[in-house]
Amino acid sequence: MQSFRQHTGQAVPLDRVNVDTDQIIPKQFLKSIRRTGFGDYLFDAWRFLDEGDLGMTPNERAINHDFVLNAPQFQGASILLARDNFGCGSSREHAVWALQEYGFQVVIAPSFADIFYGNCFKNGLLPIVLEENIIQELFQLAVDGLELTVDLEAQTVRLADGTAHGFDIAPGLKEKMLSGMDDIAMTLAGREQIEHFEAGHRESQPWLFSRI
Repeated sequence: MQSFRQHTGQAVPLDRVNVDTDQIIPKQFLKSIRRTGFGDYLFDAWRFLDEGDLGMTPNERAINHDFVLNAPQFQGASILLARDNFGCGSSREHAVWALQEYGFQVVIAPSFADIFYGNCFKNGLLPIVLEENIIQELFQLAVDGLELTVDLEAQTVRLADGTAHGFDIAPGLKEKMLSGMDDIAMTLAGREQIEHFEAGHRESQPWLFSRI
């Protein structure tokens, strides 16, 4: 995955609470064994008026022009503003893949479902928790267009007028995003120590590794 340090982009407000992973990427589109191809079906039941099939592109669909992501002023938005308990429901990692492939790099909400929150860090999508009153202010500003700069190193969300809101993040998760290393890559970073331990283990307890 790619490292994340700072990102500036337009915010789009999704004014719905308890958005679950089936709403983010419906189950009928999870047949692919690849990690790509899900962005076209993000929020499928809300973005489109018809029932889509796997393989159909947005150009072949009936667009729901009342849904916020389809509004002309929010095209190209890369920061999603959400409400409480975003990403609840089943643990499908596809929800994160769909958000990323659509173009989102950051999701800001008052709270996230735990599994979804963890999946974000495994794939390089930055979830940010801000207080609900701050989220409400951002929602109001986003109606007329809102550009935000997210600085992971400084742990701030900054508005164009210079106003900055700090956010908390666990040091280990922050390092994972800054380095661009997923769980496997971080484990392999300690390969030398792992191999050293394994060699010592074999030497001290050889009977564990002998064949009968």
